[in-house]
Amino acid sequence: MMKEREDKLFFSKIEDLWRLSQKRPCFSAFLNENEAAGAEDFLKGKKGASFLFWGGYEEAKRKLLGVFPDYLEADLSLFPLEPLSFTYREEDELSHRDFLGSFMALGVERSTVGDILPGKGHCVAFVKKEMADYFCQNIRKIGRTGVRIESGIIGELPCEQKFLEYRGTVASKRLDCLVAFFCRTSREKAAELIASKAVSRNHREALSGAQQTEEGDVLSIRGKGRFLIDRFGSLTQKGRIQVEGRKYQ
Repeated sequence: MMKEREDKLFFSKIEDLWRLSQKRPCFSAFLNENEAAGAEDFLKGKKGASFLFWGGYEEAKRKLLGVFPDYLEADLSLFPLEPLSFTYREEDELSHRDFLGSFMALGVERSTVGDILPGKGHCVAFVKKEMADYFCQNIRKIGRTGVRIESGIIGELPCEQKFLEYRGTVASKRLDCLVAFFCRTSREKAAELIASKAVSRNHREALSGAQQTEEGDVLSIRGKGRFLIDRFGSLTQKGRIQVEGRKYQ
């Protein structure tokens, strides 16, 4: 019941954005991947809806939704987000959790903060533009570590995401074949995972093992991890399809 109320409120907000966007560009707070997928499906059902997701860089997981009037082309430069760069001593190792905890201690809502990318002595965090000055004025430490904060991306963008590469062959591009491939199990076991609602494709619950997958699809398998299909190759002599993918570490 609680989830139903939350879903109803969420889609009500997205519909409000769509209605208001007929006069001017409108933007959401930061959405997680599941929310973004739900919003995309909802807006695809609205005739003439022009929308775009952007989190500050190409591979962002948390993104703002921008909905635009028909007279205006969707433009990334209009999105109200700002990157903040933090620098600190390299010997002071700070994690995503350290930064998020310090941000939440300021009393801000999680939806005002996008991706947080900690690196060695350097971190970039994306925040709602109207909150950027507040962060700059109130953050001097992350945990017990002193930090210097500047607006914009200083230097290269840190990337903490690591992957484990997968290569092999599958009988077809069906979802159950790819689940079996990534989980190193049989298609029967893969079908059971899908039937038990343990698998999502592109942040949407998978309903059938027969659905076709594509390059770029993200598969989330409960208890197994999250996987990315990078490339389907040519057929082998036995008629199987070569496939390359990665597991998020």
